[in-house]
Amino acid sequence: MQKQAGEYACVFLFGFFLYAMLEIAGRGRTHWTMGLLGGAALVYLYSMEQCLHEPVYMRALLGAVFVTAAEFAVGVFDNLIMDWAVWDYTDRAYNLSGQICPLFSFLWFLLCFPACGICKLLRRRWAGASGVL
Repeated sequence: MQKQAGEYACVFLFGFFLYAMLEIAGRGRTHWTMGLLGGAALVYLYSMEQCLHEPVYMRALLGAVFVTAAEFAVGVFDNLIMDWAVWDYTDRAYNLSGQICPLFSFLWFLLCFPACGICKLLRRRWAGASGVL
């Protein structure tokens, strides 16, 4: 159990820093809550890699649904409650309170494909390091 906790902590940290770096590269800035969301999303996808034996497009779709729901929850807290102005989708078509929109849900879907591949590689790496998962 302790080994698995360490494994998931490493996956979380990897997702935290990877997503933060992607945001900085893409828009020039990020927010610490986006790192938390990136870490949580990668842990979610990593968990699916272990227990859900669906095609990658289905895991990407489920990942996009998870990220969109989490983005809405974090957005409500960050932007509407705390007024941190981390992002604003009010100029996007069919947005929900400026926190989520179909365009970004589609982008999360696309981003989940390489993320699922990363999870597969991490799982193989962990299996090779310990022998059994």
